[in-house]
Amino acid sequence: MSRYTTGEVAKLCGVSVRTVQYYDTRGILTPSELSEGGRRLYSEDDLKRMKIICFLRDAGISINSIGELLNEADPGSVISVLLEQQEQTLSKEIEERQVKLEMLGGIRRALKSVSNFSIESIGDIAYQMENKKEMKRLHAVLLLTGIPFSILQWGSIILWIVTGIWWPFVLYALLVIPYGVWVTRYYFSRVAYICPQCHEVFRPSLKEAFWAGHTPTLRKLTCAHCGYKGFCVETFRKDKE
Repeated sequence: MSRYTTGEVAKLCGVSVRTVQYYDTRGILTPSELSEGGRRLYSEDDLKRMKIICFLRDAGISINSIGELLNEADPGSVISVLLEQQEQTLSKEIEERQVKLEMLGGIRRALKSVSNFSIESIGDIAYQMENKKEMKRLHAVLLLTGIPFSILQWGSIILWIVTGIWWPFVLYALLVIPYGVWVTRYYFSRVAYICPQCHEVFRPSLKEAFWAGHTPTLRKLTCAHCGYKGFCVETFRKDKE
C-alpha cells in the first residue's frame, strides 16, 4: 500500500506543506502512521480525504464545518445541505456585487455628463441612483396605463378612415382628457428635481413642470432655493415611497 509524506500529499493536492500540517493540528487530517524518524506518512485513504477537504475549502466551506462534517456517520447528506447553503450564500454575494458594479458604472457614466465636477456632484448622482428603481416603476405605471389609450386611439382612427364610423374616436377624445389630467398630476406629484447649482432637491409648480422644456432625465426649471434657471435632474420623491 502506498505511503505519502507531507510534501507529497501537498504536491498532489496543490497546497502548501504548512496547510497539510495545519490540518493535522486541527485533527482534520491525521496521518495513518509515523516513520521511525517521526515523519508523517499518509495512506491512499488519507490522500482521498485531503482531496475532499481541498474541494470543500475551494467551495468556501469553513474548516470548522469540514471537521464536523468528516466526523459524521453519514457525511453525504450533510455535504449536500452544506453545498446548497454555500451556493445560496455565493449567489447572494454575486447579486450584491453585481448591484455595486452597476452602481459604479452608473456613477462613471453620469460623471461624464458633469461639466463642473465637485463632491456635491457625486452626492447628486448618488441621490438619483438611490431612487432609480422607483423611477422605473413610475415609468412602468405610465406605460401600462397608456397602452389601452394608444390602442383605442389608433383603432378608432383606422376605423374612421376605413368605415367612416367616427364616434369611437370621439369616445377616445372624451376619455383621454381626464386621463391626461390624472397622469400629469400623478407623475409630477411623485418626482422632484436636483438643482446642479446649489444641489438642493426641490419641487416646481405643476404648471412650470408641465410646460418646461425637457429630455428623458432633465427638465428646464427655476430652482426654488437659489433661483438657478436651467436644466435640473429629475428624480423620485423620497417622501412618496
